[in-house]
Amino acid sequence: MNDVVLRDVGVSYSDRLVVTGLTFSVTSGAWLGLIGPNGAGKTTVLRAIAGLVPHTGRISVGDDVVAGSGLRRRAQRVAMVHQDPVIPAGMTLSQYVLLGRSPHLSYRGREGARDRRVVADILERLSLGPLSERPVDQCSGGERRRAAVARALAQQAPVLLLDEPTSSLDVGRQQDALELVDALRRNEGLAVIAAMHDLTLAAQFADRLALLVGGRLVSSGSADDVLTEEAIGRYFDARVRVLPLDGAGPVVVPVRGEREGIVESPT
Repeated sequence: MNDVVLRDVGVSYSDRLVVTGLTFSVTSGAWLGLIGPNGAGKTTVLRAIAGLVPHTGRISVGDDVVAGSGLRRRAQRVAMVHQDPVIPAGMTLSQYVLLGRSPHLSYRGREGARDRRVVADILERLSLGPLSERPVDQCSGGERRRAAVARALAQQAPVLLLDEPTSSLDVGRQQDALELVDALRRNEGLAVIAAMHDLTLAAQFADRLALLVGGRLVSSGSADDVLTEEAIGRYFDARVRVLPLDGAGPVVVPVRGEREGIVESPT
């Protein structure tokens, strides 16, 4: 099993406590959506699971404790799509995605036919096949974003971390990327943890939501339980309506209206 388990996890930057007392678990084949206002600690949680920042408490992936695992071992177990991925200039899109195979290569670092097949398949599934030989620095923002998702998927790690996976993508590409992740986690048993700003997408794709505020977990459970108008108004300072959508999960709709302290100018 490749369950992700956090026990009383805390993260500090300098003297500032960013995440505290965080405890949750995600089983293989499940999708947890991390939601919360800006600065809630969502990205920090993902970075801690990936072993990129020091933490207190305990984080484990299967039998491996993150703090005690080497870089190569962590890369074989956990893949992460960063919100602002660093993409080297001069590489073609296929060369960049092939970097995701690095944790599986021999000490000589030479990719084989299987590695190239994995990359070609993922590129096609993300509608990037025709762009495979295009230099990454000549790709659009949305294309680079899909390339970052493709690189993470090429790692074939049992745990996939996504930090705002749909940013810079139009609505069609958002759906393509999330549907592919969803199919992989169902068919291959991936444990997916995604930080998501779009509450409607989070509700439709994640099995369970965890609402973080100020680095603390304030609510977790199904989308119906977590995404209430009262909670969104309180923690996001937003006026919304939460509406059902034919069994696909709730839809969060902003509602226009006067806000306290704001006076409209006369026309």
